[in-house]
Amino acid sequence: MKNVIIVRDRGQITIPDSIRKAVSWVSPMSAVSITIRKPDEIIIQPHQKYVDWDKIWKGIHASRAIRGKGKVSAAKFLEKDRQSH
Repeated sequence: MKNVIIVRDRGQITIPDSIRKAVSWVSPMSAVSITIRKPDEIIIQPHQKYVDWDKIWKGIHASRAIRGKGKVSAAKFLEKDRQSH
């Protein structure tokens, strides 16, 4: 699919309805990545946020290993606390 659009002041463009309807990731306020592959080519793609799952799991394991004064793990403490309400 190809459309011709005009680049307005401050570099703004409007993505035509036909293209927005063809791809599900284009919506108001959606984050996109813009890449120049060649001097005459600009690529717009959905922004992919990098999630460091190893860091997240290490943090989860570390928080579960924390022991309080009662010799109970943080996870057990939270479980008991939530059940008491």
